[in-house]
Amino acid sequence: MTPRAVVEAFYATMNSNDFTAATRWLAEDFECFWPQSAELICGRSNFAAINSAYPANGRWVFETDSLVADGNQVVTSVRVTDGIVKARAITFHTVENGLISRQTEYWPDPFEAPAWRRQWVKLTALEP
Repeated sequence: MTPRAVVEAFYATMNSNDFTAATRWLAEDFECFWPQSAELICGRSNFAAINSAYPANGRWVFETDSLVADGNQVVTSVRVTDGIVKARAITFHTVENGLISRQTEYWPDPFEAPAWRRQWVKLTALEP
């Protein structure tokens, strides 16, 4: 499989909410870094555990808005929701030997545009 296809299969499995099954697409020594909180998730089992334990109001849905692949590097912009919580994840994936070996994942928070910029921008609907 191409790196692009591996990442697409990963998110398709994440949509099942079976996070242990999703680790099928992760390397044994997988690492996921969350720069905003300086957390490093090490290994498949920790990935499955943290996602399974994450507080949710319902089933998580992952919708890919953008996917760019170059060699073994894949970058995605994915909307994530449980029906109440709405978020966006920008993820840099490294794929090696048909598995995701590393992710660096940013979870940006939406914010109101500052008034001082309004003369240069068009306001659109605020979404994660």
